[in-house]
Amino acid sequence: MKNQMQPLLEKYQLGDLKLKNRVIMASMTRGRATNAELVPTPLMAEYYAQRASAGLILSEGTWINSSSIGFINVPGLYTQAQVEGWKLVTRAVHKKGGLIFSQLGHIGAASHPDHLNGELPAGPSAINPQTKSFTPNGFKDTLTPRELTVAEIKQIIQDYRQAAANAKAAGFDGIEIHAHAGMLIPQFLSLATNQRTDEYGGRIENRARLVFDILDAITEVWNSNRVGIKFNPVAISNVGIVRPDEETIPLFRYMLRKLSNYNLAYLQLEGPAEDLTGTPVAALQQNYFGHFRENYQGTLMANLGFTQESGNAILSEGIADLVSFGTAFIANPDLVERFENHQPLSDSDRDTYYTGGEKGYTDYPAANYGGSAG
Repeated sequence: MKNQMQPLLEKYQLGDLKLKNRVIMASMTRGRATNAELVPTPLMAEYYAQRASAGLILSEGTWINSSSIGFINVPGLYTQAQVEGWKLVTRAVHKKGGLIFSQLGHIGAASHPDHLNGELPAGPSAINPQTKSFTPNGFKDTLTPRELTVAEIKQIIQDYRQAAANAKAAGFDGIEIHAHAGMLIPQFLSLATNQRTDEYGGRIENRARLVFDILDAITEVWNSNRVGIKFNPVAISNVGIVRPDEETIPLFRYMLRKLSNYNLAYLQLEGPAEDLTGTPVAALQQNYFGHFRENYQGTLMANLGFTQESGNAILSEGIADLVSFGTAFIANPDLVERFENHQPLSDSDRDTYYTGGEKGYTDYPAANYGGSAG
């Protein structure tokens, strides 16, 4: 396949941003903010700059406030020191000609008192999400959280707005709302973890309200075409009781129609990691991304362990506009150049994913074809 025949390598107009290719670096927790203040470090700036040939980099999930923390050594974006640390990252990426969005998240009930000075985490309802939190003392089971008050929910929405403003101050090109897997937003969407009877619980429109309240707040700070959102409607493993239910398909149909009116940068969808047969979302098994394509009018970004071949195929078929790659970017900082030159990909070392240093982080070399990842 010649380079010009690879849709992955084509430019793409994303709102008012021109992407140099459609190879997106997905958000990946890497646990390198190894300081008490959770400030991004020069090592992190080097890591992201090495991967600046991506059409767009999506930062690791980033905490919006101190009560949103649920995983060790993950950076925040709620203090001035964190803003200054992220400036190192964005400047390094921009110097290499790259673009980078900040992924903003809150882990809600899936946190642990070890992250919160001994306080219980809070969620939509006082229901244990039955997952695990990576604490300074290793993985621990989640507990039954306390239920957020409406006033606290309103404050979280404002904390998203402030984190979005901090992202702009830090030099990011846009932001992505982390509404995927075991985070706070899916906890509100889920019948299993949201049993509220107020404006944020019950019927579909109420359980989805948090998504749109956050979007409305963030788009006071950013133009909507610089704002993306990431979902995984079919997450089954490793997220406890936050799983697809009988209302998942109608819930997302409602949200997709409403999201289509926001003129967002993109909607990123992570696909199913396992067979959906026998689940409440079995109807999505045969045409997963196509289903969402039919129900969403904007730019669609697909994520599902794509290869060069399958990524080119889904773009060629018009089912997605952009493809995000996660694990492939860990050991291949020059992933785009490898696609261009049809070079094999290196394998990553899972044992170093969250270990805090440069090993398995910034020490993966570019391929030997005379090119450079920067």
